[in-house]
Amino acid sequence: MAVNFQNMNKNMSALVEIRTMNYLDLKQVMRVEKKAYPHPWTLGIFRDCLRVGHHAWVMLLDQKVVGYAVVMLSPGEAHILNICIDPDYQAKGLGRHLLRYLIKNTNQTDIDMVLLEVRRSNRSAQRLYQSEGFHELGVRKAYYPAADGREDAIILAKYLSKKT
Repeated sequence: MAVNFQNMNKNMSALVEIRTMNYLDLKQVMRVEKKAYPHPWTLGIFRDCLRVGHHAWVMLLDQKVVGYAVVMLSPGEAHILNICIDPDYQAKGLGRHLLRYLIKNTNQTDIDMVLLEVRRSNRSAQRLYQSEGFHELGVRKAYYPAADGREDAIILAKYLSKKT
């Protein structure tokens, strides 16, 4: 799927593509992961996600990975395990586009909701998810590693309407 972002954001004029992640993408994915997070996933975690068959996509801008996502499907739900946009490309509509793509591509007949966790301190991500119809379900105490110990995660869910 290719999208021209000229109409979505004046700062984006290149062609953006979202496609299935493969092992050859992992070097670029790790570059973004390490740039975006103080406590990044390891290469082994990404490899394991691909090996077990989790749904994973990369977002490319001029053939460069600028975002990615990993989703675990289970009966009734899609759990977004990781969604990330390179910090140099954030606040340009790419995260919203990738999130919508994930929801559209995981809205299968047996999927009733999409779940994710977000750091309590990540207010911009929370605003994005809430603007896309996610609601708070609860809190996972001390879920994320943090510089001063552990940080809580807010659990968010979006209930999907069934296609008839």
